[in-house]
Amino acid sequence: MKQGQSHSRFMRIAASLVITLMAVFLCTSVLVSSGPSKTFSSRALANWTTTLSGGHFLKLMGTENRVFTEALPDEERESFSLGSLFFAITTSINPDDPRSLLGRELPGFSLFDTTIHIAGEGTDYTSLPVESSPPDDLLASEQKAKQEALDRKKAEEEAAKKKEAEQANKADEDKVVDVYIGTTHTYESFFPELEMEDTENANKATHKEINMTMVADRLKQALEQHGIYAQVEERDVQATLVERGLGYEASYDVSREFIKSAKADNDDLMYFFDLHRDSIRRDKTTVTINGETFARPFFVVGQNYADFESNLQIANELHKKLEEIYPSLSRGVFKKSGASTNGRFNQDLFANSILLEIGGVDNSLEEAYRSIDAFAEVFADYYYNEKEGENE
Repeated sequence: MKQGQSHSRFMRIAASLVITLMAVFLCTSVLVSSGPSKTFSSRALANWTTTLSGGHFLKLMGTENRVFTEALPDEERESFSLGSLFFAITTSINPDDPRSLLGRELPGFSLFDTTIHIAGEGTDYTSLPVESSPPDDLLASEQKAKQEALDRKKAEEEAAKKKEAEQANKADEDKVVDVYIGTTHTYESFFPELEMEDTENANKATHKEINMTMVADRLKQALEQHGIYAQVEERDVQATLVERGLGYEASYDVSREFIKSAKADNDDLMYFFDLHRDSIRRDKTTVTINGETFARPFFVVGQNYADFESNLQIANELHKKLEEIYPSLSRGVFKKSGASTNGRFNQDLFANSILLEIGGVDNSLEEAYRSIDAFAEVFADYYYNEKEGENE
């Protein structure tokens, strides 16, 4: 009888081993036959682990060396299983955060991947920033700009050319251009500057000429008034997308190229600004200070890269300085991470990288200019304080 039981157990073990080997060979053959485009890569692994926190990795390392878990709070050290980690990696769902499931099922719920790090006045989860959706036509919104907006742009361009010519005639060997200003979503515009009757759809607030590039030029001029020199990216991200046959989602890939190229050409660059316009409405994006209306700015810091804390710190400092000089102007500092967002915004390239949103679709250029002037004033204070600290 015992001999029969032993034989039966041996057969079960052998059968399990054969089935396991067959499964391994089957999985291997599928991966190999699918070609190189389907094989695992560091990029794929990075995407899988995007939603995992640093605590997960510390716990995983702690299974081999308990020293790693010493960095975790006491209540988190024991609450770990390889099963939950494997489930999070393979499904991109965090069992401790139902938003990771609901964000894929409920339209608009993915907005809550945004974390309010510092809330400005009136900022809560009902007024989270809304990133612009792709315009119907990347190259040119067919709606017309108002004549005064076109005249303003022409006058500003002529004034800028005249100023550049004057500066070119001056021998200024000490001038250092150390600020870069770009606009990843180049054509983001403002309804008050456009000839449109239907302003319900925020995604329609785009224009090939009257857009965030004008705000970028204004920031450069405002910084120069404080003795800080900047370069504005002249290459058009959206036009480049069309030229290359790329979709709107590749905007940050193209602006990434431009930033790296600018840094290669000018190693003095130390600060990198990416200017945007939010898509939510006027009541959330406008404030009146000393009788004048301002387009409220806010800061966005991605967390899908290792050293985001340094960029978070400068965003915190600039927000605080804005609040000191212009109370209630800043909407705050937002952190974005997870699989449903870019989560880097090219801030992983260099320290001192700032994504700054200026107002919303219902603000005017004049309101955006007032805010960018205020920001330039605050940044200049921060800039010179940092210079003094370096010289001490």
